[in-house]
Amino acid sequence: MSIKVKVTLGVLLLFAMIVVIGGMGLYYLQRLSNDSKNILSNNYETLQYTKEIIVQCDRLKTDSVNAFIIIEKNLRLQEENVTEAGEAELTGSLRLAFGRIKAQGATEELRTELRTLCLSLQQINMEAIHLKNESALHTSKNASTYLIIVGTMCILVAFTFILNFPGYIANPISKLTSGIKEIANKNYEERLQFDRNDEFDELAGAFNQMAEKLDEYEHSNLARILFEKKRIETVINQMTDPVIGLDESNRIIFVNDQALDVLHLERSAVVDHYAPDVAISNDLLRSLLKANSVAKEETALIKVVVAGKENYFTRETISVSFLPTGEKENISIGSVILLRNVTSYKELDLAKTNFMATISHELKTPIASLQMCVKLLQDSRIGTLNEEQVNITKTLGDEVTRIARITNELLDLAQVETGNIKLNIQKADAHEIIRLATEAVKFPAERKHIKIDLDVEKDIPFVLADLDKTTWVLVNFLTNAIRYSAEQGHVVLKCRVQSGKVNFLVLDSGPGIERKYLDRIFEKFFQVPGSPGGSGLGLAISREFIEAQGGTIQVDSVVGKGTEFSFRLPVV
Repeated sequence: MSIKVKVTLGVLLLFAMIVVIGGMGLYYLQRLSNDSKNILSNNYETLQYTKEIIVQCDRLKTDSVNAFIIIEKNLRLQEENVTEAGEAELTGSLRLAFGRIKAQGATEELRTELRTLCLSLQQINMEAIHLKNESALHTSKNASTYLIIVGTMCILVAFTFILNFPGYIANPISKLTSGIKEIANKNYEERLQFDRNDEFDELAGAFNQMAEKLDEYEHSNLARILFEKKRIETVINQMTDPVIGLDESNRIIFVNDQALDVLHLERSAVVDHYAPDVAISNDLLRSLLKANSVAKEETALIKVVVAGKENYFTRETISVSFLPTGEKENISIGSVILLRNVTSYKELDLAKTNFMATISHELKTPIASLQMCVKLLQDSRIGTLNEEQVNITKTLGDEVTRIARITNELLDLAQVETGNIKLNIQKADAHEIIRLATEAVKFPAERKHIKIDLDVEKDIPFVLADLDKTTWVLVNFLTNAIRYSAEQGHVVLKCRVQSGKVNFLVLDSGPGIERKYLDRIFEKFFQVPGSPGGSGLGLAISREFIEAQGGTIQVDSVVGKGTEFSFRLPVV
């Protein structure tokens, strides 16, 4: 039976109870009305008629004409209102007595007989009124009893209906709502059982079928997700660099073995824990989690002792986000902290620095001796030289001076790497800086058949700079531009005055650098993936040189079109 039929039957039941109660009430009201009407129309009127006849009997002595008329009228009405047993005989006797009065005259005896007959009629009707009143009272009592019984039964049925019927409809809906909430919470094992042959039973079947399909889909997806998670964890653990993954609420979701070795922690004490809580007792993790780190903090080397050996790392924080369907902005879902082991570079850098400092220091004495010897050879007091000998000693002096300058540059580079930069800032000619730099890279440019195009403004003012170190930076820019440009290509060297500073720009025609690497291009030891081999120190040293002179250095690049390195120095 469908819910519609059940609701219809329930409403019909209530309607039938209303009809029954209303019908019984109308029936008994009609009976009481009839009893009252019978008393009034049958008995009460007879009492009125006989009363009037008795009154007129006394008037027969004084006003017989009018009395006869009134008695005749009431007697005729009484003859038409005979309703009780014995009333017809008395009415007939009353007619005969009245006839004798009209014939013989209104004697006392005949008037007494007329009164007696009227009183007898009154007595019969009074008894009838009493009996009908008893009947009406009995009918009223029965009506009250039956109405109370039937009304009570109807009220009980209606009350039971009111209590049960809403639950009959609402309880399945409530269970269905609860089941839908469970499904929304991914509890796909939820099932509904109603045990009733109606639409709700069909709905429960459809719901259970949906939940079963979702459960199957969830388990199949879960197995796939777990497999992919295991594969990702395996890949991460195979990485040689420490990796730490955080979700959007700073909870650690994965960490590889290398990171555990660096942190000196167990996996169970790290994974699925709130990172700041773990960092309370771990200095390294606390430093890695510093929010809004400035560039120097981000690129500073981190020294960690692993297996009794000092290791040096650089930190890189990668924000992870995705763009939901239909949305316009990415939603952050976490970050990954990647530590790159640059210990070997650090060791090479230290060895190189020590070597440059040592060799430069050791070369100073023989170079000074050579310079003294050249001066002695050029001194006319020692002896006179022919023209060819003069040219040879001049060339020898120039080469010794160049070697001395190179030695001093090596010492300066060692100072930069040890943090002890010694600058000789003075008025310098920008044209001279450009000339020296282009001459220094003339040989590698010719070897790759690369043309260096100069685009220098006229009347470039002097700059406040260290001539040698600024030239070294420009040489480094030009060398990189030549290295990354294809053969038969060209490199543009520009010099402009902008906002009170002289801007040196070197633009190559190489493959360019992806934008995500531009912020790290001046980091020490950083190399763009896929770039030719190098130590990753040249640009970092260049930045140190320029910034130490109060200048600024920057890079801009478009993939596939080339890269532009530039630095600015203040004018005199």
